Amino acid sequence: MTETAAYHVGERAEQMPQPTQYETSPFKKGRPPEPLQFEINLTAEAHDRQKKSGIVQVNIPGFSPVKLYCDEQTPVGDDTAPPPLAYMCAGIAFCLMTHLTDIYTARKIKIKSMNIEQKVRFQTNLSNMRDLGHTTEGETLGIETHVLIDSDEPQEVIMSLMDEAENACMAHHALRNPIPWSSRLVYNGEEVLSRNG
Repeated sequence: MTETAAYHVGERAEQMPQPTQYETSPFKKGRPPEPLQFEINLTAEAHDRQKKSGIVQVNIPGFSPVKLYCDEQTPVGDDTAPPPLAYMCAGIAFCLMTHLTDIYTARKIKIKSMNIEQKVRFQTNLSNMRDLGHTTEGETLGIETHVLIDSDEPQEVIMSLMDEAENACMAHHALRNPIPWSSRLVYNGEEVLSRNG
């Protein structure tokens, strides 16, 4: 842990992400009953040691682009910003909390307090196997989400709130369902790997 209290997470960005490998989509307002489709675009850059920065933008009007900073712990990095998995795990919890809050507000459900406690377990051989000549491998082993709600509402109302929020949460959907993915490697301007599933 660094001795200084300066821990840089991010700030509003001066510009939008400027991807060169794909076209961003313009936002289209959904017409009920059609669902609203949107995208989040990100460009990231590697700096010295383990420092990274990225500009991320939700393409729904009203969302400002944000510049985020990322690092790793010492001695690999300098512990100047959160690591990537911290952002991922926080995003999962905050996304669910957004939907819970939105639904109980819309349904006029009275909530005294709401907290989320979450544990996500990972494994990697990064710290011990690379020195022995092995390639690095990692896995996500599981996630526990504990939603703590205090309310005078009937239990079935709060259970219904949880059901609807979990079904609405796009982060939880990605955790529970196979989704299309693709990755490409562009080396010196030439695509040398392209994978999808």
